[in-house]
Amino acid sequence: MSEKKEPSVWEGFKAFLMRGNVVDLAVAVVIGAAFTNIVNSVVKGVINPLVGAFGTKDLDKYSSCLQDPCETAADGTVTSGIPIMWGTVLSATLSFVITAAVVYFLMVLPMAKYLARQEARRKAKEGTQEVIEVSELEVLKEIRDALVAQRGSGHDRE
Repeated sequence: MSEKKEPSVWEGFKAFLMRGNVVDLAVAVVIGAAFTNIVNSVVKGVINPLVGAFGTKDLDKYSSCLQDPCETAADGTVTSGIPIMWGTVLSATLSFVITAAVVYFLMVLPMAKYLARQEARRKAKEGTQEVIEVSELEVLKEIRDALVAQRGSGHDRE
């Protein structure tokens, strides 16, 4: 009897790492982290000051007091009251919306258009190949009919 040897843990781990989707996911995470830094910089350096032009320059400073009096120390810690920091939520929401828009308009939309063009080319190629096959079939039928007609007219002479 022959026993099947189970792969070692190391071999299984190597097989897991060598699958294409694991490497793609790792690259996506690294690119995503770098992209997040860029988007956060744009939001903090450009968007927040533009929105903050209507009030404070830092969105993180926007807050409401749930329980008065809301007092903070010079270092930003709350000494009394219960502040609701809605400016931080607004800043995070802006970061998300900008990230989603950039990903959609610079990555998803162009890729969808590219794939649609590729699919259209593939269908057009299949269509022309089908037409060529049909026309070849028609030509072969005509040749057959001509040969049959020739053979038929040759029998008449004998």
